[in-house]
Amino acid sequence: MLVSFVQLRPEFGNKPANIDKAISLMESKPAELYVLPELFNSGYVFTSAEELDNLAETAGDGVTFKIIRDFAQKHKCAVIYGFPEKAAEGNYNSSIFIDYHGKFRVYRKLHLFYEENLYFKPGNFQLETVDYNGAKLGMMICYDWIYPEVARILALKGAQIICHCVNLVMPYCQEAMKTRSIENRVFTITANRIGEEKRGEKGFTFTGQSQITDCAGNVLYRADVNKEEIFVADINIEDAKDKKVNNFNSLWDDRRTEYYKRLGE
Repeated sequence: MLVSFVQLRPEFGNKPANIDKAISLMESKPAELYVLPELFNSGYVFTSAEELDNLAETAGDGVTFKIIRDFAQKHKCAVIYGFPEKAAEGNYNSSIFIDYHGKFRVYRKLHLFYEENLYFKPGNFQLETVDYNGAKLGMMICYDWIYPEVARILALKGAQIICHCVNLVMPYCQEAMKTRSIENRVFTITANRIGEEKRGEKGFTFTGQSQITDCAGNVLYRADVNKEEIFVADINIEDAKDKKVNNFNSLWDDRRTEYYKRLGE
């Protein structure tokens, strides 16, 4: 399967320009699956709930969804992107899978980071996989990486590729995702943004370095710290079905679940 990340520098609040930039990069390199950054269409540094509400879109609707859906249909592919999701009870930091058949699935970020807690509601959907072209995909968003349970649950549910929409500011995640691949024998696609976003007294500098890792934790490619780019890797998804470490050990068969029962309580 040809899989890709798209690394962008979004402009806060300028959805048309951010969407156009993503479409242009995706059109430059054919792939079966594209992964875009967290909140790629809106930007990240919100200063009020009202501002977020004005930029949020209902899942399965809105200008971003319609343009990405049309792109997927035209190019016979699937796209996963991060966006602020508007719901009746509030707004979520979400990602959405959309394929060329029009099928879509939403994931809401479980673990909010820093001032996201002021504006977003914590995710309330179970971790599930989505089937696409013979592969099982899992979604997680940014700070979810620091909780190994997220990737493990997705892998136990059959995920072969973990699609990770991010706006990273800490320096640890890219290296940690190598471990997530090793401990679960899965591919990971981490799609980050670049640049500085400063609004008033608030601001972040994002780390770039989007990457794709294989099931052994090898980085197939890591992007630049401060360059907009797209990368496509040709992966064999069947590799993620083999959970053997050696002739005596299997990641799944060796689990001592009778001793894990209270974990997380």
